[in-house]
Amino acid sequence: AGRRQLLAPAPSPRLWPAARRSARTPHLVAGAAPKAALGQVINAEKSEFNEDQATCCQISIRRRELGLEEDKEWLILCSTQFLTGYYWALFDGHGGPAAAIIASNYLHYCIKQKLEEVAGAITEAHPPMHMSGRCVCDSDPQFVEEKHIRVEDMVVGALENAFQECDEVIGQEMEATGQTGGCTALAALYLQGKLYVANAGDSRAILVLKDTVVPMSCEFTPETERQRLQHLAFLFPKLLDGEFTRFEFPRRLKGDDVGQKVLYRDYFMEGWGYKLVEKADLKYPLVHGHGKQARLLGTLAVSRGLGDHQLKVIDTNIEVKPFLSCIPKVNIFDFALHDIKENDVLIMATDGLWDILCNKEVAHMTRSFLAENRTDPHRFSELAKCLVYRARGKKIGHQWMLDDSREASYDDISVFVIPLHNRDEDC
Repeated sequence: AGRRQLLAPAPSPRLWPAARRSARTPHLVAGAAPKAALGQVINAEKSEFNEDQATCCQISIRRRELGLEEDKEWLILCSTQFLTGYYWALFDGHGGPAAAIIASNYLHYCIKQKLEEVAGAITEAHPPMHMSGRCVCDSDPQFVEEKHIRVEDMVVGALENAFQECDEVIGQEMEATGQTGGCTALAALYLQGKLYVANAGDSRAILVLKDTVVPMSCEFTPETERQRLQHLAFLFPKLLDGEFTRFEFPRRLKGDDVGQKVLYRDYFMEGWGYKLVEKADLKYPLVHGHGKQARLLGTLAVSRGLGDHQLKVIDTNIEVKPFLSCIPKVNIFDFALHDIKENDVLIMATDGLWDILCNKEVAHMTRSFLAENRTDPHRFSELAKCLVYRARGKKIGHQWMLDDSREASYDDISVFVIPLHNRDEDC
């Protein structure tokens, strides 16, 4: 009772934005406060419901103790008790736009809340054992030192907890409003001179620097997470309800394979072995297919994401959610360790872009475009458009056309191009 409803039943699809196409977002720069600039997200408009969503904003983090009542917030007036972070996120919806819309409206709030819970630790040189600063046991400081617990570990933990809380909220809201679906989530947070990129899904973020490309995320698919999924099925075989086998085989087995020794892998195996095929091995594989056709329980192409709490394997009572993790993998980039140049950028995009273009191609296009358009105040927004157009196989002027032999993407594509250098330009 009294719970705030975040999502009303979906209206006409034309009322939902493809993404928040522009907002005041910061540039990144080491050793100084980032300046504001316009951000641009482009949606390729494949789907009627515009399932891609995006958010960018500033996050103000105040020091507070666990359990502090919300109605006392107004007493905190001293600006020195605040930290400032900057946030960008992309959400690629599936099964409808609802989960992506909730996540775009709520994940940054969860991140702010979780960061505030550890604000006392992330402002110290070393996180204390107790938030109160007390040393209950003489070994407390030694424990923290031996575990090599750093400030960035607290930020990573806050991001992980925020994703989990946002996932719970999505589940509650979807159930309350009778909607279904899920979304991937890729979020970047700039805080205290470090860039944190948290990914749950198959979107991708890369840093395009002058002389190198730094991957800031990895895709989570049924293939890349095979061992985690198989281990979960090993620990809780009832989750498969006797309909699936956890073992991986090179192909779907047939009746004639029974009694034969065939290649297989189990959850503990990086390599391959041979298994004597039993009748139970003929069941549908937990992970089926290869590449973009790989599916978890024959249903989902991703193994991490938000939402999908009501999703079941067709014609069964098997729930997909126990296998679908909402916890992100977080990568960190420390600006103090790098010499950031004028055209260095962070590129975040949903999988529609990466299905067509690899990191090397995106980096080459980025460097060429920015070098040729140095005087254009909107060059970062234009680069985002060019990346989308190229992946879609559309011509931009006299260049950036895909080869005739390459298949264009018809997926929704959303892109952030975020300058790392402190310049008053459009991003």
